[in-house]
Amino acid sequence: MDVIILDKQQITREGLKSILISQPETGQICLPEEDRQLIQELIRFPQAAVFLDYTLVNFTAEQLLVLNQRFPKAHFILFCDNLSKKFARRMLLTSKRFHILLKDSTLDEVKQAYGDLQNNRQFANQKLLVWMEAEEKAEKSALTTTEKEILKAMSLGKTTKEIAAERYSSVYTIMTHRKNIFRKLDVNNAQEAIRYAVQAGIVDVMEYYI
Repeated sequence: MDVIILDKQQITREGLKSILISQPETGQICLPEEDRQLIQELIRFPQAAVFLDYTLVNFTAEQLLVLNQRFPKAHFILFCDNLSKKFARRMLLTSKRFHILLKDSTLDEVKQAYGDLQNNRQFANQKLLVWMEAEEKAEKSALTTTEKEILKAMSLGKTTKEIAAERYSSVYTIMTHRKNIFRKLDVNNAQEAIRYAVQAGIVDVMEYYI
């Protein structure tokens, strides 16, 4: 497999070259120094593995997607220090030809990434996957303003009927909110939900009804 390494840091370019040149089935290794040279190299090697430091080059996400469409047999390894989880998720879900390798990756991870793409398997750093999973879980579990208010009322020892009366709502509505709160927080009862409210600062520990 031919390799294109576009990275503005010379030590990174040479380091990757040294690692990849010793791997099985590595073909030509190109080291373009300018963004505009990437397309020229892809025309020469349309099935190449492209190691690209996304944080140091001037390609937007949309331009990367266009490159993926123009060169559908190429693999794009985003080799970066820092990426937003939203961007990483978008790239990984858009095409199996996008891979993500963090610059603090171990030597084994670099070799694994290269081996995976040679076998048409998508690669992403385990650390990044853990971050993305945690962020996605946090987004799903985020309580609405109403749910936070109801959780606070529960923490202050108010019953479902009292909360419903204060909010001019039906008991059924408050019970539905309670179920949603338990589901989002992945808890089984009011006591566990209240503990979360105290730990998350939704209620002041001095207000907590014991």
